[in-house]
Amino acid sequence: MPKIKTHRGAAKRFSVTGTGKIKRSRANTSHILTPKTTKRKRNLRKATILDQTNEKAIRKLIPYL
Repeated sequence: MPKIKTHRGAAKRFSVTGTGKIKRSRANTSHILTPKTTKRKRNLRKATILDQTNEKAIRKLIPYL
C-alpha cells in the first residue's frame, strides 16, 4: 500500500504533544482586537488541546506527525 500524504495545511496548524494529544492554536487573534479585553487577548495566545470530537479527523490529515 502507498504512503499517505500529509495534509500540509493541517501540518502547519497542529502539532502532537509528547503524550500523543494534538495541540492547536486559538482563533480570533488576528484582527478586530480593539473591542477584546487585554485579558482575553492574552489568553488567546496560549495553545490548547484539540477536542476529542475532532481528533479522529485531524489524525487522518497528519498521519506521521
